[in-house]
Amino acid sequence: MSVAISTLFVIGATLASTVLGFFREVVNAKFYGTQWEMDTFLAAATIPTILFGVFNGALVSALVPTFSEYITHGREDDAWALGNTIVNSLAIVLTIAAVIGYIAAPWYVPIIAHGFPAPQMGVAIHMTRTLMPSIIAVSLSGVLSAMLNAYHRFRSAALTGIALNIVTIACVMVLNAKYGIFALVFGTFWGLVAQMLVQLPAFLAIGKYRFTIDLHHPGIKKMWTLLGPIVIGSAAGQLALFFDRFFASTLSPGYMAGINYVTKLVNFPQQIFAAAIATVIFPLLAAQFARENRTGVARSAITGLRLVNFITIPSVCALIVLAHPMVQALFERGSFGPSATSLTASLLPYAAVGLVALAANVVLTRCCFACRETAFPVAISIISVLVNVLLSMLWLPTLGAKGLLLANSLSQTLQAVLLLGVVARLVRGMDWGALFTSMVKVLVASLAMYASLHWVDALGVHTEPTLSSRAWYLFGQIAIGGAVFIAVSRAIGVEELDLAWRTIIAKFEKHIITPPENRDVPIA
Repeated sequence: MSVAISTLFVIGATLASTVLGFFREVVNAKFYGTQWEMDTFLAAATIPTILFGVFNGALVSALVPTFSEYITHGREDDAWALGNTIVNSLAIVLTIAAVIGYIAAPWYVPIIAHGFPAPQMGVAIHMTRTLMPSIIAVSLSGVLSAMLNAYHRFRSAALTGIALNIVTIACVMVLNAKYGIFALVFGTFWGLVAQMLVQLPAFLAIGKYRFTIDLHHPGIKKMWTLLGPIVIGSAAGQLALFFDRFFASTLSPGYMAGINYVTKLVNFPQQIFAAAIATVIFPLLAAQFARENRTGVARSAITGLRLVNFITIPSVCALIVLAHPMVQALFERGSFGPSATSLTASLLPYAAVGLVALAANVVLTRCCFACRETAFPVAISIISVLVNVLLSMLWLPTLGAKGLLLANSLSQTLQAVLLLGVVARLVRGMDWGALFTSMVKVLVASLAMYASLHWVDALGVHTEPTLSSRAWYLFGQIAIGGAVFIAVSRAIGVEELDLAWRTIIAKFEKHIITPPENRDVPIA
Protein backbone atom coordinates (compact mmCIF):
# COMPACT_ATOMS: atom_id res chain seq x y z
CA MET A 1 0.00 0.00 0.00
CA SER A 2 2.80 2.42 0.87
CA VAL A 3 4.46 1.76 -2.51
CA ALA A 4 1.18 2.44 -4.30
CA ILE A 5 0.62 5.66 -2.36
CA SER A 6 4.18 6.78 -2.99
CA THR A 7 3.85 5.99 -6.69
CA LEU A 8 0.62 7.98 -6.96
CA PHE A 9 2.29 10.85 -5.12
CA VAL A 10 5.20 10.90 -7.55
CA ILE A 11 2.86 10.69 -10.56
CA GLY A 12 0.84 13.63 -9.25
CA ALA A 13 3.91 15.66 -8.34
CA THR A 14 5.59 15.03 -11.71
CA LEU A 15 2.52 16.02 -13.70
CA ALA A 16 1.87 19.01 -11.44
CA SER A 17 5.46 20.19 -11.85
CA THR A 18 5.27 19.92 -15.64
CA VAL A 19 1.94 21.72 -15.85
CA LEU A 20 3.01 24.41 -13.37
CA GLY A 21 6.24 24.92 -15.30
CA PHE A 22 4.26 25.65 -18.43
CA PHE A 23 1.80 27.81 -16.47
CA ARG A 24 4.80 29.83 -15.26
CA GLU A 25 5.50 30.70 -18.90
CA VAL A 26 1.85 31.66 -19.37
CA VAL A 27 2.09 34.02 -16.36
CA ASN A 28 5.34 35.49 -17.65
CA ALA A 29 3.69 36.08 -21.02
CA LYS A 30 0.77 37.87 -19.40
CA PHE A 31 2.94 40.30 -17.45
CA TYR A 32 5.92 40.75 -19.78
CA GLY A 33 4.88 39.48 -23.21
CA THR A 34 7.57 39.97 -25.85
CA GLN A 35 8.79 43.25 -24.40
CA TRP A 36 12.46 44.17 -24.16
CA GLU A 37 12.39 43.48 -20.41
CA MET A 38 11.75 39.78 -21.04
CA ASP A 39 14.59 39.67 -23.56
CA THR A 40 16.82 41.23 -20.94
CA PHE A 41 15.88 38.67 -18.29
CA LEU A 42 16.65 35.77 -20.65
CA ALA A 43 20.05 37.23 -21.51
CA ALA A 44 20.82 37.83 -17.82
CA ALA A 45 19.95 34.23 -16.97
CA THR A 46 22.37 32.80 -19.53
CA ILE A 47 25.54 32.51 -17.43
CA PRO A 48 23.77 31.18 -14.30
CA THR A 49 22.05 28.63 -16.55
CA ILE A 50 25.34 27.59 -18.14
CA LEU A 51 27.06 27.21 -14.77
CA PHE A 52 24.16 25.14 -13.50
CA GLY A 53 24.28 22.90 -16.58
CA VAL A 54 28.01 22.28 -16.32
CA PHE A 55 28.25 21.81 -12.54
CA ASN A 56 24.97 20.03 -11.92
CA GLY A 57 24.63 18.08 -15.15
CA ALA A 58 28.17 16.73 -15.17
CA LEU A 59 28.67 16.24 -11.44
CA VAL A 60 25.35 14.55 -10.77
CA SER A 61 25.83 12.26 -13.77
CA ALA A 62 29.15 11.11 -12.30
CA LEU A 63 27.96 10.99 -8.68
CA VAL A 64 24.81 8.91 -9.22
CA PRO A 65 26.45 5.59 -10.26
CA THR A 66 29.34 5.93 -7.81
CA PHE A 67 27.25 6.84 -4.76
CA SER A 68 24.59 4.24 -5.63
CA GLU A 69 27.23 1.53 -6.03
CA TYR A 70 28.46 2.07 -2.47
CA ILE A 71 24.88 2.00 -1.13
CA THR A 72 24.03 -1.16 -3.09
CA HIS A 73 27.05 -3.00 -1.66
CA GLY A 74 26.24 -1.99 1.91
CA ARG A 75 29.12 0.47 2.20
CA GLU A 76 26.99 3.33 3.50
CA ASP A 77 29.78 5.07 5.42
CA ASP A 78 31.95 5.17 2.29
CA ALA A 79 29.00 6.43 0.26
CA TRP A 80 28.41 9.32 2.66
CA ALA A 81 32.09 10.15 2.98
CA LEU A 82 31.98 10.65 -0.80
CA GLY A 83 28.60 12.41 -0.74
CA ASN A 84 29.64 14.82 2.01
CA THR A 85 32.84 15.61 0.14
CA ILE A 86 30.91 16.43 -3.04
CA VAL A 87 28.22 18.49 -1.29
CA ASN A 88 30.68 20.52 0.78
CA SER A 89 33.23 21.00 -1.99
CA LEU A 90 30.51 22.00 -4.43
CA ALA A 91 29.12 24.56 -1.98
CA ILE A 92 32.57 26.14 -1.59
CA VAL A 93 33.41 26.11 -5.31
CA LEU A 94 30.02 27.50 -6.30
CA THR A 95 30.22 30.25 -3.70
CA ILE A 96 33.54 31.34 -5.18
CA ALA A 97 32.07 31.09 -8.69
CA ALA A 98 29.06 33.17 -7.64
CA VAL A 99 31.29 35.89 -6.19
CA ILE A 100 33.46 35.97 -9.32
CA GLY A 101 30.34 35.96 -11.51
CA TYR A 102 28.90 38.88 -9.55
CA ILE A 103 32.06 40.97 -9.78
CA ALA A 104 32.81 40.15 -13.42
CA ALA A 105 29.27 40.70 -14.73
CA PRO A 106 30.09 44.06 -16.40
CA TRP A 107 32.69 42.27 -18.54
CA TYR A 108 30.92 39.09 -19.69
CA VAL A 109 27.28 40.23 -19.98
CA PRO A 110 28.13 42.66 -22.83
CA ILE A 111 29.60 39.68 -24.70
CA ILE A 112 26.39 37.65 -24.42
CA ALA A 113 24.02 40.55 -25.08
CA HIS A 114 26.27 42.47 -27.44
CA GLY A 115 23.28 43.67 -29.46
CA PHE A 116 21.60 45.45 -26.53
CA PRO A 117 21.72 49.26 -26.26
CA ALA A 118 23.56 50.70 -23.24
CA PRO A 119 20.54 51.27 -20.92
CA GLN A 120 19.28 47.72 -21.51
CA MET A 121 22.78 46.37 -20.97
CA GLY A 122 22.90 48.00 -17.55
CA VAL A 123 19.63 46.31 -16.57
CA ALA A 124 20.96 42.95 -17.82
CA ILE A 125 24.08 43.30 -15.66
CA HIS A 126 21.97 44.13 -12.60
CA MET A 127 19.73 41.10 -13.22
CA THR A 128 22.69 38.79 -13.72
CA ARG A 129 24.21 39.87 -10.41
CA THR A 130 20.90 39.26 -8.64
CA LEU A 131 20.56 35.76 -10.09
CA MET A 132 24.18 34.68 -9.69
CA PRO A 133 23.98 33.38 -6.06
CA SER A 134 21.13 31.07 -7.10
CA ILE A 135 23.60 28.72 -8.81
CA ILE A 136 24.63 27.51 -5.35
CA ALA A 137 21.11 26.46 -4.35
CA VAL A 138 20.04 25.00 -7.69
CA SER A 139 23.19 22.92 -8.16
CA LEU A 140 23.11 21.59 -4.60
CA SER A 141 19.44 20.76 -5.16
CA GLY A 142 20.41 18.40 -7.99
CA VAL A 143 22.99 16.63 -5.82
CA LEU A 144 20.51 16.23 -2.95
CA SER A 145 17.96 14.73 -5.36
CA ALA A 146 20.52 12.22 -6.60
CA MET A 147 21.47 11.12 -3.08
CA LEU A 148 17.86 10.89 -1.92
CA ASN A 149 16.95 8.82 -4.98
CA ALA A 150 19.70 6.35 -4.07
CA TYR A 151 17.76 5.78 -0.84
CA HIS A 152 14.49 5.47 -2.82
CA ARG A 153 13.19 8.63 -1.20
CA PHE A 154 11.54 10.13 -4.23
CA ARG A 155 8.90 12.40 -2.73
CA SER A 156 11.11 15.36 -1.82
CA ALA A 157 12.83 15.32 -5.20
CA ALA A 158 9.45 15.16 -6.92
CA LEU A 159 8.40 18.35 -5.10
CA THR A 160 11.29 20.49 -6.34
CA GLY A 161 9.60 21.54 -9.58
CA ILE A 162 6.39 22.40 -7.75
CA ALA A 163 8.27 24.53 -5.22
CA LEU A 164 10.17 26.40 -7.93
CA ASN A 165 7.12 27.15 -10.03
CA ILE A 166 4.76 28.12 -7.20
CA VAL A 167 7.28 30.52 -5.66
CA THR A 168 8.16 32.09 -9.02
CA ILE A 169 4.51 32.51 -10.05
CA ALA A 170 3.55 33.95 -6.66
CA CYS A 171 6.39 36.49 -6.71
CA VAL A 172 5.51 37.67 -10.21
CA MET A 173 1.83 38.08 -9.39
CA VAL A 174 2.41 39.81 -6.05
CA LEU A 175 5.49 41.92 -6.75
CA ASN A 176 5.07 42.91 -10.38
CA ALA A 177 3.16 46.12 -9.65
CA LYS A 178 6.08 47.40 -7.57
CA TYR A 179 9.16 45.86 -9.17
CA GLY A 180 8.18 45.13 -12.77
CA ILE A 181 10.43 42.60 -14.49
CA PHE A 182 12.53 42.30 -11.34
CA ALA A 183 9.57 40.48 -9.77
CA LEU A 184 10.47 37.63 -12.15
CA VAL A 185 14.14 37.92 -11.21
CA PHE A 186 13.35 37.74 -7.49
CA GLY A 187 10.82 34.97 -8.03
CA THR A 188 13.30 32.89 -10.01
CA PHE A 189 15.97 33.37 -7.33
CA TRP A 190 13.74 32.38 -4.42
CA GLY A 191 12.14 29.58 -6.42
CA LEU A 192 15.56 28.02 -6.97
CA VAL A 193 16.33 28.36 -3.28
CA ALA A 194 12.98 26.70 -2.49
CA GLN A 195 14.03 23.72 -4.64
CA MET A 196 16.89 23.06 -2.26
CA LEU A 197 15.01 23.84 0.96
CA VAL A 198 12.15 21.44 0.18
CA GLN A 199 14.65 18.56 0.12
CA LEU A 200 16.72 19.48 3.17
CA PRO A 201 14.45 17.85 5.83
CA ALA A 202 14.52 14.45 4.08
CA PHE A 203 18.25 14.78 3.39
CA LEU A 204 19.14 15.66 6.98
CA ALA A 205 16.74 13.03 8.36
CA ILE A 206 19.01 10.30 7.02
CA GLY A 207 21.46 11.49 9.67
CA LYS A 208 24.64 10.93 7.70
CA TYR A 209 25.53 14.43 6.61
CA ARG A 210 28.74 15.87 8.06
CA PHE A 211 30.73 18.95 7.16
CA THR A 212 33.76 16.93 6.03
CA ILE A 213 35.87 16.86 2.88
CA ASP A 214 38.01 13.85 1.93
CA LEU A 215 39.70 14.56 -1.38
CA HIS A 216 41.56 11.24 -1.16
CA HIS A 217 38.37 9.18 -1.12
CA PRO A 218 38.65 6.39 -3.77
CA GLY A 219 35.22 7.35 -5.10
CA ILE A 220 36.66 10.68 -6.25
CA LYS A 221 38.95 8.85 -8.66
CA LYS A 222 36.02 6.81 -9.99
CA MET A 223 34.09 9.98 -10.59
CA TRP A 224 36.97 11.65 -12.40
CA THR A 225 37.03 8.81 -14.95
CA LEU A 226 33.38 9.57 -15.73
CA LEU A 227 33.58 13.36 -15.50
CA GLY A 228 35.84 14.01 -18.49
CA PRO A 229 33.48 13.21 -21.37
CA ILE A 230 30.41 14.28 -19.38
CA VAL A 231 31.86 17.75 -18.67
CA ILE A 232 32.73 18.19 -22.35
CA GLY A 233 29.26 17.07 -23.40
CA SER A 234 27.56 19.35 -20.87
CA ALA A 235 29.74 22.28 -21.87
CA ALA A 236 28.89 21.72 -25.53
CA GLY A 237 25.18 21.81 -24.76
CA GLN A 238 25.53 24.99 -22.71
CA LEU A 239 27.65 26.58 -25.43
CA ALA A 240 24.68 26.17 -27.78
CA LEU A 241 22.56 28.22 -25.35
CA PHE A 242 25.24 30.91 -25.22
CA PHE A 243 25.28 31.32 -29.00
CA ASP A 244 21.47 31.27 -29.21
CA ARG A 245 21.26 34.24 -26.85
CA PHE A 246 24.34 35.87 -28.43
CA PHE A 247 22.76 35.90 -31.90
CA ALA A 248 19.24 36.68 -30.65
CA SER A 249 20.46 39.82 -28.84
CA THR A 250 20.98 41.47 -32.24
CA LEU A 251 17.34 41.01 -33.27
CA SER A 252 14.49 43.46 -32.72
CA PRO A 253 13.09 43.57 -29.17
CA GLY A 254 10.75 40.69 -28.45
CA TYR A 255 12.31 38.01 -30.61
CA MET A 256 14.42 36.51 -27.84
CA ALA A 257 11.30 36.20 -25.70
CA GLY A 258 9.37 34.74 -28.65
CA ILE A 259 12.06 32.12 -29.19
CA ASN A 260 11.85 31.21 -25.51
CA TYR A 261 8.06 30.79 -25.58
CA VAL A 262 8.03 28.55 -28.66
CA THR A 263 10.92 26.48 -27.31
CA LYS A 264 9.02 25.81 -24.09
CA LEU A 265 5.88 24.98 -26.07
CA VAL A 266 7.71 22.52 -28.33
CA ASN A 267 9.50 20.91 -25.38
CA PHE A 268 6.24 20.25 -23.53
CA PRO A 269 5.39 16.89 -25.24
CA GLN A 270 9.04 15.85 -25.05
CA GLN A 271 9.14 16.46 -21.29
CA ILE A 272 6.03 14.40 -20.62
CA PHE A 273 6.41 11.48 -23.02
CA ALA A 274 9.88 11.12 -24.54
CA ALA A 275 11.68 11.44 -21.20
CA ALA A 276 9.36 8.80 -19.74
CA ILE A 277 10.12 6.41 -22.60
CA ALA A 278 13.88 6.94 -22.31
CA THR A 279 13.83 6.51 -18.54
CA VAL A 280 11.94 3.22 -18.68
CA ILE A 281 14.04 1.80 -21.51
CA PHE A 282 17.45 2.75 -20.06
CA PRO A 283 17.65 0.12 -17.26
CA LEU A 284 16.32 -2.53 -19.67
CA LEU A 285 19.04 -1.65 -22.20
CA ALA A 286 21.76 -1.68 -19.53
CA ALA A 287 20.66 -5.10 -18.26
CA GLN A 288 20.51 -6.54 -21.78
CA PHE A 289 23.95 -5.15 -22.63
CA ALA A 290 25.40 -6.55 -19.40
CA ARG A 291 24.11 -10.01 -20.38
CA GLU A 292 25.56 -9.48 -23.88
CA ASN A 293 22.05 -9.74 -25.28
CA ARG A 294 22.74 -7.56 -28.30
CA THR A 295 19.55 -8.70 -30.03
CA GLY A 296 17.54 -7.54 -27.02
CA VAL A 297 19.33 -4.19 -26.97
CA ALA A 298 18.62 -3.67 -30.68
CA ARG A 299 14.96 -4.57 -30.20
CA SER A 300 14.57 -2.21 -27.22
CA ALA A 301 16.30 0.63 -29.08
CA ILE A 302 13.98 0.22 -32.07
CA THR A 303 10.96 0.11 -29.74
CA GLY A 304 12.05 3.37 -28.12
CA LEU A 305 12.47 5.08 -31.49
CA ARG A 306 9.11 3.81 -32.73
CA LEU A 307 7.45 5.26 -29.64
CA VAL A 308 9.25 8.57 -30.13
CA ASN A 309 7.99 8.76 -33.72
CA PHE A 310 4.46 7.89 -32.61
CA ILE A 311 4.40 10.75 -30.11
CA THR A 312 6.40 13.45 -31.84
CA ILE A 313 5.37 13.24 -35.51
CA PRO A 314 1.70 14.06 -34.82
CA SER A 315 2.84 16.65 -32.27
CA VAL A 316 4.88 18.41 -34.97
CA CYS A 317 1.88 18.45 -37.33
CA ALA A 318 -0.39 19.83 -34.62
CA LEU A 319 2.10 22.51 -33.56
CA ILE A 320 2.46 23.70 -37.15
CA VAL A 321 -1.20 23.85 -38.16
CA LEU A 322 -2.43 25.10 -34.79
CA ALA A 323 0.39 27.59 -34.21
CA HIS A 324 -1.75 30.73 -34.12
CA PRO A 325 -4.78 29.44 -32.14
CA MET A 326 -2.46 27.63 -29.73
CA VAL A 327 -0.32 30.69 -28.99
CA GLN A 328 -3.42 32.89 -28.85
CA ALA A 329 -5.26 30.66 -26.36
CA LEU A 330 -2.26 29.98 -24.17
CA PHE A 331 -0.52 33.36 -24.09
CA GLU A 332 -2.58 36.26 -25.45
CA ARG A 333 -3.61 38.31 -22.45
CA GLY A 334 -2.21 41.29 -20.55
CA SER A 335 1.08 42.46 -22.05
CA PHE A 336 1.02 39.64 -24.60
CA GLY A 337 -1.06 41.29 -27.31
CA PRO A 338 -2.00 40.33 -30.89
CA SER A 339 1.37 41.48 -32.26
CA ALA A 340 3.16 39.19 -29.78
CA THR A 341 0.87 36.34 -30.84
CA SER A 342 1.70 36.89 -34.51
CA LEU A 343 5.42 37.07 -33.77
CA THR A 344 5.45 33.92 -31.64
CA ALA A 345 3.11 31.90 -33.90
CA SER A 346 5.29 32.70 -36.91
CA LEU A 347 8.30 31.17 -35.12
CA LEU A 348 6.60 28.01 -33.86
CA PRO A 349 6.81 25.86 -37.04
CA TYR A 350 10.57 26.40 -37.29
CA ALA A 351 11.07 25.10 -33.77
CA ALA A 352 8.51 22.30 -34.15
CA VAL A 353 10.31 20.57 -37.03
CA GLY A 354 13.16 19.65 -34.69
CA LEU A 355 10.95 17.92 -32.11
CA VAL A 356 11.31 14.41 -33.56
CA ALA A 357 15.10 14.62 -33.47
CA LEU A 358 15.10 16.29 -30.03
CA ALA A 359 13.13 13.40 -28.52
CA ALA A 360 15.06 10.76 -30.47
CA ASN A 361 18.34 12.13 -29.14
CA VAL A 362 17.16 11.50 -25.57
CA VAL A 363 16.56 7.82 -26.36
CA LEU A 364 19.67 7.37 -28.52
CA THR A 365 21.96 8.99 -25.94
CA ARG A 366 20.51 6.64 -23.32
CA CYS A 367 21.24 3.71 -25.62
CA CYS A 368 24.87 4.78 -25.93
CA PHE A 369 25.27 5.22 -22.17
CA ALA A 370 23.62 1.84 -21.51
CA CYS A 371 26.19 0.30 -23.86
CA ARG A 372 28.96 2.18 -21.99
CA GLU A 373 29.79 4.37 -24.94
CA THR A 374 30.43 8.00 -23.99
CA ALA A 375 33.12 9.31 -26.35
CA PHE A 376 31.04 9.27 -29.54
CA PRO A 377 27.96 10.97 -28.04
CA VAL A 378 30.19 13.75 -26.71
CA ALA A 379 31.96 14.20 -30.06
CA ILE A 380 28.61 14.25 -31.87
CA SER A 381 27.29 16.84 -29.42
CA ILE A 382 30.25 19.10 -30.20
CA ILE A 383 29.74 18.63 -33.95
CA SER A 384 26.06 19.48 -33.54
CA VAL A 385 26.88 22.73 -31.73
CA LEU A 386 29.39 23.76 -34.41
CA VAL A 387 26.86 23.09 -37.17
CA ASN A 388 24.24 25.04 -35.23
CA VAL A 389 26.57 28.06 -34.92
CA LEU A 390 27.53 27.97 -38.61
CA LEU A 391 23.92 27.70 -39.77
CA SER A 392 22.89 30.48 -37.38
CA MET A 393 25.55 32.78 -38.82
CA LEU A 394 24.44 31.86 -42.34
CA TRP A 395 20.68 32.35 -41.84
CA LEU A 396 20.54 35.15 -39.25
CA PRO A 397 20.95 38.00 -41.80
CA THR A 398 18.08 36.75 -44.00
CA LEU A 399 15.77 34.69 -41.78
CA GLY A 400 16.38 36.32 -38.40
CA ALA A 401 14.84 34.43 -35.47
CA LYS A 402 13.38 31.82 -37.82
CA GLY A 403 16.91 31.06 -39.01
CA LEU A 404 18.12 30.53 -35.44
CA LEU A 405 15.30 28.08 -34.70
CA LEU A 406 15.78 26.30 -38.02
CA ALA A 407 19.51 25.98 -37.29
CA ASN A 408 18.66 24.40 -33.93
CA SER A 409 16.23 21.97 -35.56
CA LEU A 410 18.63 20.89 -38.31
CA SER A 411 21.58 20.49 -35.95
CA GLN A 412 19.40 18.33 -33.67
CA THR A 413 18.44 16.24 -36.70
CA LEU A 414 22.09 15.79 -37.67
CA GLN A 415 22.86 14.75 -34.10
CA ALA A 416 20.07 12.15 -34.21
CA VAL A 417 21.31 10.70 -37.50
CA LEU A 418 24.89 10.42 -36.23
CA LEU A 419 23.78 8.89 -32.90
CA LEU A 420 21.65 6.40 -34.76
CA GLY A 421 24.75 5.31 -36.67
CA VAL A 422 26.67 4.86 -33.41
CA VAL A 423 23.87 2.80 -31.83
CA ALA A 424 23.65 0.62 -34.96
CA ARG A 425 27.40 -0.02 -34.72
CA LEU A 426 27.19 -0.86 -31.01
CA VAL A 427 24.39 -3.40 -31.14
CA ARG A 428 23.99 -4.54 -34.76
CA GLY A 429 20.98 -6.46 -35.99
CA MET A 430 18.55 -3.53 -35.69
CA ASP A 431 15.22 -4.11 -37.42
CA TRP A 432 15.26 -1.13 -39.77
CA GLY A 433 12.26 -2.48 -41.65
CA ALA A 434 10.08 -2.37 -38.54
CA LEU A 435 11.23 1.18 -37.77
CA PHE A 436 10.59 2.38 -41.31
CA THR A 437 7.18 0.69 -41.57
CA SER A 438 6.13 2.14 -38.22
CA MET A 439 7.31 5.61 -39.20
CA VAL A 440 5.37 5.52 -42.49
CA LYS A 441 2.18 4.41 -40.73
CA VAL A 442 2.49 7.13 -38.09
CA LEU A 443 3.20 9.69 -40.80
CA VAL A 444 0.07 8.64 -42.74
CA ALA A 445 -2.08 8.98 -39.59
CA SER A 446 -0.45 12.33 -38.78
CA LEU A 447 -1.04 13.69 -42.29
CA ALA A 448 -4.70 12.67 -42.03
CA MET A 449 -4.87 14.59 -38.75
CA TYR A 450 -3.08 17.54 -40.37
CA ALA A 451 -5.59 17.58 -43.24
CA SER A 452 -8.54 17.49 -40.84
CA LEU A 453 -7.14 20.38 -38.82
CA HIS A 454 -6.54 22.37 -42.01
CA TRP A 455 -10.15 21.74 -43.01
CA VAL A 456 -11.38 23.04 -39.64
CA ASP A 457 -9.16 26.10 -39.99
CA ALA A 458 -10.49 26.76 -43.50
CA LEU A 459 -14.01 27.04 -42.10
CA GLY A 460 -13.01 30.49 -40.87
CA VAL A 461 -14.52 30.22 -37.42
CA HIS A 462 -13.97 33.40 -35.40
CA THR A 463 -13.83 33.06 -31.63
CA GLU A 464 -14.68 35.66 -29.05
CA PRO A 465 -11.61 37.46 -27.61
CA THR A 466 -11.97 35.62 -24.30
CA LEU A 467 -9.89 32.88 -22.74
CA SER A 468 -12.84 30.49 -22.43
CA SER A 469 -13.89 30.90 -26.07
CA ARG A 470 -10.36 30.50 -27.43
CA ALA A 471 -9.55 27.58 -25.13
CA TRP A 472 -12.78 25.78 -26.04
CA TYR A 473 -12.13 26.25 -29.77
CA LEU A 474 -8.54 25.00 -29.40
CA PHE A 475 -9.75 22.02 -27.38
CA GLY A 476 -12.25 21.21 -30.13
CA GLN A 477 -9.54 21.36 -32.80
CA ILE A 478 -7.23 19.11 -30.80
CA ALA A 479 -10.09 16.68 -30.09
CA ILE A 480 -10.98 16.45 -33.79
CA GLY A 481 -7.34 16.02 -34.82
CA GLY A 482 -6.71 13.45 -32.09
CA ALA A 483 -9.83 11.46 -33.02
CA VAL A 484 -8.77 11.35 -36.68
CA PHE A 485 -5.23 10.32 -35.74
CA ILE A 486 -6.40 7.51 -33.47
CA ALA A 487 -9.02 6.30 -35.97
CA VAL A 488 -6.55 6.15 -38.86
CA SER A 489 -3.91 4.55 -36.58
CA ARG A 490 -6.40 1.82 -35.66
CA ALA A 491 -7.38 1.32 -39.26
CA ILE A 492 -3.81 0.86 -40.56
CA GLY A 493 -2.58 -1.10 -37.54
CA VAL A 494 -0.25 1.28 -35.69
CA GLU A 495 0.99 -0.96 -32.86
CA GLU A 496 2.48 1.92 -30.87
CA LEU A 497 -1.01 3.13 -29.97
CA ASP A 498 -1.18 0.65 -27.09
CA LEU A 499 2.56 0.33 -26.51
CA ALA A 500 3.02 4.06 -25.78
CA TRP A 501 0.44 4.02 -23.03
CA ARG A 502 1.87 0.86 -21.43
CA THR A 503 5.40 2.31 -21.47
CA ILE A 504 4.40 5.58 -19.82
CA ILE A 505 2.41 3.74 -17.14
CA ALA A 506 5.38 1.39 -16.57
CA LYS A 507 7.57 4.38 -15.67
CA PHE A 508 5.42 5.02 -12.63
CA GLU A 509 4.40 1.45 -11.80
CA LYS A 510 8.08 0.53 -11.54
CA HIS A 511 8.71 3.67 -9.50
CA ILE A 512 11.26 4.92 -12.02
CA ILE A 513 12.00 8.61 -11.54
CA THR A 514 13.36 10.80 -14.28
CA PRO A 515 17.02 11.33 -13.31
CA PRO A 516 17.79 14.85 -12.06
CA GLU A 517 20.57 15.30 -14.58
CA ASN A 518 18.05 15.01 -17.40
CA ARG A 519 15.57 17.56 -16.21
CA ASP A 520 15.36 20.90 -17.96
CA VAL A 521 17.53 23.68 -16.65
CA PRO A 522 15.07 25.48 -14.33
CA ILE A 523 16.43 29.04 -14.55
CA ALA A 524 15.34 30.30 -17.99
